[in-house]
Amino acid sequence: MSRENEGVGAEGGGEPEQLALIRESVRKAKVPRAKPRTWRGAALAKELPVARVLVDKGVLHLDRYFDYAVPEELDAEAQPGVRVRVRFGAGARNVRDGRREGGGLIDGFIVERCAESEYSGPLAALAQVVSPEPVLDAGLLGLARAVADRYAGSLADVLQLAVPPRHARAESQASSAPPPPPAAPEPGSWRRYGRGAEFLGALASGGAPRAVWTALPGPEWAQEIARAVQATLASGRGALVVVPTGRPAARVDAALTELLGEGQHALLTADAGQERRYREWLSVRRGAVRAVVGTRAAMFAPVRDLGLVVMWEDGDSSHSDDHAPFPHVREVLELRATRDKCGFLLGSWSCTVEAAQLVESGWASPLVADREQVRGAAPLVRTVGDGDLARDEAARAARLPTLAWQVAREGLKHGPVLVQVPRRGYVPRLACERCREPARCRRCAGPLEAQESGGALRCGWCGVEEAAWHCESCGGFRLRAQIVGARRTAEELGRAFPAVPVRTSGREHVLDTVPGAPALVVSTPGAEPVAEGGYAAALLLDGWAMLGRPDLRAGEDALRRWIGAAALVRPQGAGGTVVVVAEPTLRPVQALVRWDPVGHAVRELEERAELGFPPVSRMASVSGTPDALAAFLSAAELPRDAVVLGPVPVSDGGVGGRGSRRPGGPPAGESWERVLVRVPPGSGAALAASLKVAQAARMARGAKGAGARDGGAEAAVRIRVDPLDIG
Repeated sequence: MSRENEGVGAEGGGEPEQLALIRESVRKAKVPRAKPRTWRGAALAKELPVARVLVDKGVLHLDRYFDYAVPEELDAEAQPGVRVRVRFGAGARNVRDGRREGGGLIDGFIVERCAESEYSGPLAALAQVVSPEPVLDAGLLGLARAVADRYAGSLADVLQLAVPPRHARAESQASSAPPPPPAAPEPGSWRRYGRGAEFLGALASGGAPRAVWTALPGPEWAQEIARAVQATLASGRGALVVVPTGRPAARVDAALTELLGEGQHALLTADAGQERRYREWLSVRRGAVRAVVGTRAAMFAPVRDLGLVVMWEDGDSSHSDDHAPFPHVREVLELRATRDKCGFLLGSWSCTVEAAQLVESGWASPLVADREQVRGAAPLVRTVGDGDLARDEAARAARLPTLAWQVAREGLKHGPVLVQVPRRGYVPRLACERCREPARCRRCAGPLEAQESGGALRCGWCGVEEAAWHCESCGGFRLRAQIVGARRTAEELGRAFPAVPVRTSGREHVLDTVPGAPALVVSTPGAEPVAEGGYAAALLLDGWAMLGRPDLRAGEDALRRWIGAAALVRPQGAGGTVVVVAEPTLRPVQALVRWDPVGHAVRELEERAELGFPPVSRMASVSGTPDALAAFLSAAELPRDAVVLGPVPVSDGGVGGRGSRRPGGPPAGESWERVLVRVPPGSGAALAASLKVAQAARMARGAKGAGARDGGAEAAVRIRVDPLDIG
């Protein structure tokens, strides 16, 4: 999160200036106030007869509260935070004898009760209190508003992500009394880190330390998170842990159960089912449990007296929501740490550029082990470069270099061997054939791409063609774009090692664990199972397919996935060896060999600062049909220091599909364009506010917007602030 946004949604509830002025002008409008009347003619509540309701519309021009009359019979149940149903869309013409009638029923939340309304006309009455259970408190509402403003979205859309659907049976079950705080834990394996014991002690004493934690390889990370949670609970406060998928959630769940016992925490994952998930969420909301472990949606969990937020593997794309307004877990937890003044722990085996920026800015402190500890825990890493492959007859015949074959053969004598291969769809960017430096645009430093029709190269960001490219590093004129298939890897390995069982783990079938017996385990990145006792060796094949992806994060992501696989291998002292098939002179490969992800992230951050790339700058992606996109940009009052890159064509979702094959893409068969809007540090909030105001004005005129509920894949313009994939 850029540092200029620390105050957004923090104590004091700061809002973007334009939106704040609009809301203030509405509040101060000098109009006659009318006594609320109900369409049923029922008596009003004697005290606070007006309910301010957030309707679940999810469109930006209706991103405000609406006043409704509270009938006397609903007075007791219509409390702030409950779900209600209201009539919406009747209009001022549907008034009879001073009573507003008509309109469709729509869900909403009561935000507050008031003595009178600022609206001068007649009010419709609340139609129904869906449940007397309060599910939206002031803290969650403030957080949701801050997230909506940061990502140029609507409050209703954020609450769709934050509050799970109601389940009546789960709601009817009473929650148990909260357990007493546990004793403060011993530091245990946290002593391996320079300030690990100090960090745990600060949590146990009620402090709010902030740290970026580079975990040592091995399985201890889950137990270390559990100890941090226990230390926070010991201080009488709550803790929240967010992990990318259900598999790491299960490991942290098991570690907490082992450390604290049953019933001391809640598990919030998408695969739990609606009833169980809502029951667990209610136990958190009611204060029956004060520790939560979950996947992405758990970032909004209403933990009472929050003392610590933990995020594991912030570089995983699963942490970015695919629904409008597309919030990222890391940014939401940073907001929560700032608003609630609680501890913050960002952990990973690797290190993202955003994590390095948190340390560089002083917002968080590094939590790392010394080099002796790293060398004792990490496996030996060996490389196979292009020169080795050119001289290797075995590699040309079977795509398995001799060194990799020898390491696999030796490793199979002592246990399982992991083989990581890229998923289908990894299409590398263009790079210099001589020095492998990525080919970049001279105007904006974006990635150059080959056009299907041939001819000149074109920038993937600003769309400018480059007819006379040459490498600025070595002066070369030839480009390389190697696409390596991985479909037959398992079959080839089976032929190379006919007596060894071969297991696969990938998108269709993901293994959680494998036994410690000799076997070849072929896995795509992120789907590697944990081996009992650790893998004896690992082969990281087709490194160019991962390093050469057309993405600003290609090197960082490749290193993260390599380290994630290598961290499952036994230490070098126990014979653990990793072979990576990639050019050894490249920076991510060198970082893997040295096991130095922090150094790689710091270097990347410095280069991005020089070029004005995120996260140093802020970016927003705006896409749509050419006419709609041009009209939107002409109407938007962007910050003066904004730079518009593009437009460039956006590939469609494919012929015959029902919609885009990737979130944020165009509908199938439609011709869309995209621009990137870049602003320097300090202007991120202004950029989000200007885009939000422009989209709200456009939608008020009847145009389609960005949310799934108001146009979905057919929306004419889609906005995404801080997109993960910018090319």
